[in-house]
Amino acid sequence: MSTSFPFSNMRVRFAGETDVGKTRDHNEDNFYLPTEERFAIVADGMGGHAAGEVAAQIAVDTVVEYFAATAEDQDVTWPYKMGHGRLSENRLATSIMLANQRIHEQAKTNVAAKGMGTTIVSILFEEDYALLAHVGDSRIYRIRQTEITQVTEDHSFLNDYAKMKGITLAEAQETVHQSNIVSRALGMRPMVKVDIIRVNPSVGDVFLLCTDGLSDMISDAMIHQIVVSEPKLDRTCELLIDAANEAGGKDNITVILARVEPQH
Repeated sequence: MSTSFPFSNMRVRFAGETDVGKTRDHNEDNFYLPTEERFAIVADGMGGHAAGEVAAQIAVDTVVEYFAATAEDQDVTWPYKMGHGRLSENRLATSIMLANQRIHEQAKTNVAAKGMGTTIVSILFEEDYALLAHVGDSRIYRIRQTEITQVTEDHSFLNDYAKMKGITLAEAQETVHQSNIVSRALGMRPMVKVDIIRVNPSVGDVFLLCTDGLSDMISDAMIHQIVVSEPKLDRTCELLIDAANEAGGKDNITVILARVEPQH
């Protein structure tokens, strides 16, 4: 069931769903929908043998716990000394850096968890703007009327290679055959760089947070068509997952939608 929250002189409505897909035997994705603060998270675990599932769970739990702990004192950025940026940006980045630290430490001390990691994408709606945070190749799209825009940039070897060579992703795929390998993820190193993007939402905007189980299976154009053709957010999530499964469902599929609506 979708839920909505006041946002500036508007409202923002959230819905989300996850599915194991057609080929995997368990789901290593995790996600969080808001209960009090207007933020949501999608994480795509990696590592196999349930280690990816653990990493994604740690990531989501850590960020949610940090937000709860800093609800009254948003200037807390322990254990990291952050710069003089906005408090909300520091808070979001710190929560994800702390999640990275916990995953990395567990992977280092637990043989069964060696090599585990996770991507993460998160959206936080503040007073009159939204912050997008991400590490890895899970994505955030913005659907605005006739346009769909990938707002985040994949932290993947494929994207890095394309940027280095000055070529398109399609051209890079002809050379980089293991295109699904991430170049940045939580748990890979003791510290991680978190990309934070500030956007100004308008009424009618829909933000889609998703794992590559969706974006690798169906085109951006198909995503756009499904989102704009279905008014009910819960149903839209189901239709997106159905489309990914119909296209092969080669991975776990997780989607969250956040739609900016008029106040009344």
